[in-house]
Amino acid sequence: MSKQLIKYAILLGILLNAINFADAQRRGRTTRNPAATTTNPQDTVPQQNVQQNTNLPAVGQYNPYGNIPIKVAPQVGGFNDTIRVSLRNDGATEKSFFKERTPLPYEYLRADDALYTQRVWRDIDIREKINLPFRYQTNDDNGDQRFVSILVNAVRGELKKGNAIAFSADDDRFTTFLDSAKFEAALGGGGQCDTLPVYNLNDPTKIDSFVVSCNTLNPDDIVKFRIKEEWVFDREASRMFVRIIGIAPCKTQYATDKKTERGVSPLFWIYYPDLRPTLARYEVYNPKNMGMSRMTWEELFEARMFSGYIVKSTLDNPLNKYIRTFINDPILRLLEGENIKDKIFNYEQNLWQY
Repeated sequence: MSKQLIKYAILLGILLNAINFADAQRRGRTTRNPAATTTNPQDTVPQQNVQQNTNLPAVGQYNPYGNIPIKVAPQVGGFNDTIRVSLRNDGATEKSFFKERTPLPYEYLRADDALYTQRVWRDIDIREKINLPFRYQTNDDNGDQRFVSILVNAVRGELKKGNAIAFSADDDRFTTFLDSAKFEAALGGGGQCDTLPVYNLNDPTKIDSFVVSCNTLNPDDIVKFRIKEEWVFDREASRMFVRIIGIAPCKTQYATDKKTERGVSPLFWIYYPDLRPTLARYEVYNPKNMGMSRMTWEELFEARMFSGYIVKSTLDNPLNKYIRTFINDPILRLLEGENIKDKIFNYEQNLWQY
């Protein structure tokens, strides 16, 4: 009898525990009435503000200048990568064959036949009348027709192909490549931007706004190009050959008055034989007759239809210095360059007897 009572007591305890657990679960699932809960309106304001600020752009979350507005200055210059191709034939004649032209290969020159060799560095000033096609400002199916833009587009388009690659500005021996970041830094300061204050006209101590100005290179500021060339007299052909080795756009350095030129510095170097296929697809502007503008840039350089003055040579220059380092007068520097050109020309002429 006692054993049955114990069993009944255990079953009763288990049953009571199950009832209490079910009641607790039922109370946990019940929802409160929103009207029964009282909230402070001041506590909800920060939550609303936080939710609104998360939808703002990143620049609006933090302004180090307080409530002073920040503006972006309009970009002047720069090189545009977007090339707008004409959807119709933009002309009376078909000129699509220019895109398929390839330069003729150079005649092979044996080193043993090179009886005379001199290297010359020459600057081309595109402000001269004969060099005005270098700064022809127009857009074509190939893009901007200014020569410096042709060089920049050739490098940007060939960076992945490994053809017309830019080299370091201080290395005309083509030993250091420039990747995309370094090349863009050479063009426009690498995207460096400065924030400049704009003061109130009536109160110079008050700042009205800030203007963000980024460094960009204006293609019109490039007025000089430097070419490295080699003059070789071939004894087999009995004639003088000239081969352009490299070409570099140069940036003009000015004095504090922003008018006096102190010199030029190359932006980058391009190995000219790698650039010839690109130059063969660009026409040269003819200011006298557009119908005769079938000459390409590659043909212009090979025909020597440009003007330049010598700034350095290997002739009587054991210290490998530029002419400007030992001749201060600019007129005398030009005369020294003409003297070097005459010596190279007279070498070939003096070989013959008339």
